Amino acid sequence: MREMTSTDEAVRILYRSNSGTVERVDGAGALTNALADRDGVVWVELMVRTDGDAAILRDVFNFHELTIEDCVSPRVDPARIDDYGDYLFLIIQALSGYNPQVELEPVEVDFYLGPNYVVSCHREPIAAIEQFRERCLRDERNLRGTADWVLHGLVDAIIDEYLPIVDAVDDTIDGLEEEVLHRPDTALMRRILIAKRNALRIRRAAVPQRDVMNRVARGEFPQLVHEGTNVYFRDIYDHLVRIDYLVDALRDLADSALNMYLSVVSNRLNEIMKVLTAVGAVFLPGALIAGIYGTNFPDKDVWPPYTSEWGFWVVVAAIIGVTLAVLAYMRYRRWI
Repeated sequence: MREMTSTDEAVRILYRSNSGTVERVDGAGALTNALADRDGVVWVELMVRTDGDAAILRDVFNFHELTIEDCVSPRVDPARIDDYGDYLFLIIQALSGYNPQVELEPVEVDFYLGPNYVVSCHREPIAAIEQFRERCLRDERNLRGTADWVLHGLVDAIIDEYLPIVDAVDDTIDGLEEEVLHRPDTALMRRILIAKRNALRIRRAAVPQRDVMNRVARGEFPQLVHEGTNVYFRDIYDHLVRIDYLVDALRDLADSALNMYLSVVSNRLNEIMKVLTAVGAVFLPGALIAGIYGTNFPDKDVWPPYTSEWGFWVVVAAIIGVTLAVLAYMRYRRWI
């Protein structure tokens, strides 16, 4: 493998010649020469953050302005595929860097598929694409075949990142359910809602991509996706179907965890109110007796008299007796 160092990190190009060797190329002239080799395959990777970064899309490939606008826009669009005759334009959403404390942020990846080239555009580094590039540099066989095979490898690498994230969200929800039973608090509820939103974001990213891969696997674009490659895109479609099924289960688990949290909090509140009510009911008769006896009535109308030596102790005994009677009644009714 012969390597040619690129001076522009925003544009990285791999070229497999008709002889089977893979090399890095640099510059628009070298790219044009590589594209002229109809038996070779060119993969152009662009980090597009400004309109100037997309100049190669206009000057070398002459792609449609609407597709270039999608590449430059910071908005993350849902997955789709457009047929422009000489090339296909695909939008795929990549997921990486799962953190249970924050919501997932999908990254848009735009692909152009031509007769002998693949162009990938994205605004942020994509771990799956970096890993695929390293595999291509280590093993030339990853760039064998036609351009649609390279596109399959890139999309497959991106979709393969979904399942570990789905499993991580599943583990997060399992851990949250355990915490709900031991320490339900407002911070825990926030984490449950984040897990639920993450499951929803995975589904929003996966379902449109499933439909796109289904169209490709059915052979709707025979001029650019060969019949022998359709089965590999069908494999990606099957992965997305499985992801959709698993995400539905995640949403049910997240709803279950949220309902469990609300039930535990409600039960704790009921227990607290039960204790407070019992305490109030126990001391209420004594407070009532003390309140009545403490009212300023003439001595002759109050029994026991205020001036008697035994009157105070009679009132205290009455309060204690009534309190014990209330406790015994609550115990008998199994209220406490």
